[in-house]
Formats: sequence, structure tokens, C-alpha cells
Amino acid sequence: VQLQASGGGPVQAGGSLRLSCAASGRTFSSYVMGWFRQAPGKEREFVARINWYGSSTRYGDFVKGRFTISRNNAKSTVYLQMNSLKPEDTAVYYCAARTNWGPSADSADSYANWGQGTLVTVSS
Repeated sequence: VQLQASGGGPVQAGGSLRLSCAASGRTFSSYVMGWFRQAPGKEREFVARINWYGSSTRYGDFVKGRFTISRNNAKSTVYLQMNSLKPEDTAVYYCAARTNWGPSADSADSYANWGQGTLVTVSS
């Protein structure tokens, strides 16, 4: 599966952005989708994931209700709605795909398919 992330950009603290990740190739609904982020000098960090049909989601501890992951299988797209953004949310955000759910799906190393990343810059 090929993934194309978009929707990043500059935003002021407290603002919102919606990231999109469009998939092509194999059947989108056969993939668990995840969002990760990587700030300069830091390791890639788990943000959120969603199962094949959108019935289960999981978030990184830092999200604290600010972000929402969703998917539209008819459009082969996964979204990340980010509200109440903070300067520490500044990072390159990546979407990723894998076939299985489970605890290991929080780990970036467990994903074989990645989009190119989209930069989110939050100013104070």
C-alpha cells in the first residue's frame, strides 16, 4: 500500500489542524492505520491508531483528548483531527499501515508501510 500524508502547516497554539493520509494499492480496509510523529532530535512517537473498520482506537498518553483519529474506507483515507495544539506538538507527522491490531501496534518498528510525512509547526 502507498500512503500520502497531507494537511500539515503552521498554526498558532490553541488552534486546530486536520491531517489526511490517502492510501492506494491494496484494499484499505485490510489495514490498521497509525499516526506517528517525530520532532527534531527525538525518536518517532506513537500518536494514534485505528482498526480496520474504525470501531477501535488508541492514543498516545500525551494526546489527552485533544486528537481524534478516524477513517473513511470508501475514500481510502485516514484522518487525524488535532485540536488545542501546543508548541510541543511541532513535529513531522507520519501515517503508517499494518495488518494486525494488538499491543505491538503502538510501536513504529512494527509498521512496514509509511507515508512521506507532513510538517506541523505550532507557534506560541
